[in-house]
Amino acid sequence: MGISEEIKQEKFKSQYSKAVVNVIYTSAWLHQQHIQLFKLYGLTTPQFNILRILRGQHPKPATVNLLIDRMLDKSSNASRIVDKLEQKKLVERRQCSKDRRAVDVIISDQGLELLREMDSKIEEWERANDKLTEKEAATLNSLLDKMRS
Repeated sequence: MGISEEIKQEKFKSQYSKAVVNVIYTSAWLHQQHIQLFKLYGLTTPQFNILRILRGQHPKPATVNLLIDRMLDKSSNASRIVDKLEQKKLVERRQCSKDRRAVDVIISDQGLELLREMDSKIEEWERANDKLTEKEAATLNSLLDKMRS
């Protein structure tokens, strides 16, 4: 179903305006899908994002500043999210060996195991929602990058 049908709006100021509305609408749709998926594992979207960043860093630790730089949602409070993940025993904090004032964050074995468990569910969701060819997805990525540049 097209964006005009989804939001019951026939006219847009321009194709660019329509594209912006479509991107925002699609972003919200994807976000809702992720919320439902992550809820099955007791995680929020920002918590999942931090776990994925830490898995990518593993076995090297990350600082909270690195997490902030790499997070998808720049308005998220990374320190608070790390606190919640630490309470769930999915991450560990350690004093930085190079700078005693800094704290390193590392994903725990339990965090790695949770992501491994989630990987198949996420792949299943992606296959079920795979409406674009590889070439179309590459074009979309290029267009979205261009839009933000």
